Amino acid sequence: MMATRDDVIGMLKNIADPELGLDIWTLGLVYGVDIQGSHLKITMTFTTPMCPYGPMLLQEVREAGVNLGFDSVEVEITFEPLWKPTEEVKMLLGIA
Repeated sequence: MMATRDDVIGMLKNIADPELGLDIWTLGLVYGVDIQGSHLKITMTFTTPMCPYGPMLLQEVREAGVNLGFDSVEVEITFEPLWKPTEEVKMLLGIA
């Protein structure tokens, strides 16, 4: 049985931004989850365009998608719109 959108979201909640210590789903870095059969496409951003952990996060997302059973995992990075933490995320980070 193929993984569902909820399975993918659960997976994304297990991938943490190493600088901020929160997962990429809670941070709001994931803009889209698209499942087409055995293909998974994640549209996401980074906290900044120069994020030093970007390549590592991309690799983690790809590997986690394959581990969920997808034959191909595409990760599209976009900076439109630029990431801006929500009030909830600011509180979690202690900057509200």
